[in-house]
Order: sequence, then C-alpha cells, then structure tokens
Amino acid sequence: MIAAFVFIGLLAFTVAAALSLASVRLASTTDSVIEKVNDLLPQTQCGQCGYPGCRPYAEAIVAGTAEINQCPPGSDATIYALSRLLNHRRLPLNASVGEHKSSSAVVIDEDACIGCALCLQACPVDAILGAPSYMHTIITHECTGCELCIAPCPVDCISLVRKTPDN
Repeated sequence: MIAAFVFIGLLAFTVAAALSLASVRLASTTDSVIEKVNDLLPQTQCGQCGYPGCRPYAEAIVAGTAEINQCPPGSDATIYALSRLLNHRRLPLNASVGEHKSSSAVVIDEDACIGCALCLQACPVDAILGAPSYMHTIITHECTGCELCIAPCPVDCISLVRKTPDN
C-alpha cells in the first residue's frame, strides 16, 4: 500500500514538472505582444474603439480584426507607438470612433447633484467619489474624459471641461 502511494506521488511530481517545463518552453508570444499593445493604450476602458475595454481592443489589434487607429483618448501618439511596435503603417485617427479631446475631464455641478450614483456605476476608472443619496465629485487627475458618466445622469449636472494645470 505504501509503495502505491509513493508511486502515485512520484508520478504526480513527474507530471507536474513536465507541465511546468512545457508551459515555459511553449509560452505564447502572442500573449506578450497583446500585453505590449495593451500597455500602450491609455487604459480608459471607455469603449469608444468599439471594444469593451483596452485589453479586448489590444487582442483584436494583434488578431488583425481591428486597426490601430480606433482609440480617441490615445490620440496620434498612441497610434504612432502602436505602428512602431507592430511595424504597421501609421494611420490617422478613425473619425468614425470619435475625436481626441486633449486633456479633458468631467465636472459635476455639486449643487445640482441628487446622489443617484448612476455616474459611479458608469465610470470605468473609478474617478467619481460619492455615495447613494449624497453629492458626488470628480477626482480630476483620475478622470480620463471618456464621457461615459454624462449620459446616465438624470439631472444633467455633469459636463466635459478642458483640464487646466490647477484642476
């Protein structure tokens, strides 16, 4: 009986070692390219590119199902970086997905805010501070200006503004 346990233990150890070695040797280079592309994207998770976030967009770029010019928050700088990384021709920003809004953020008219918390749920980067039934405010340096919080606001107290050095 003890011999069977020892045999099964050694067999399990051998299989685990073989799988570990195989995972290192057979690691996908596609995953590392996806990570590099994802690292170049602005991580706004805004969905303007047509994908639910930056990672799915990066996967689509690497798979060849999306062009490198579908990220308005990333602007020409991101398109240029992606073209260099992927050895792809440089493209202008695809106007059908939106336009780059340089250094934009949203502000909440705190006097008009009713604390519905719908903007909290919509913000992909958690740049809104508040709680249900209480006034909300924007953490400006965290806000990416994606505008996803504007549409759900029932009292239209959220607007887009250009960031300045003091906000």
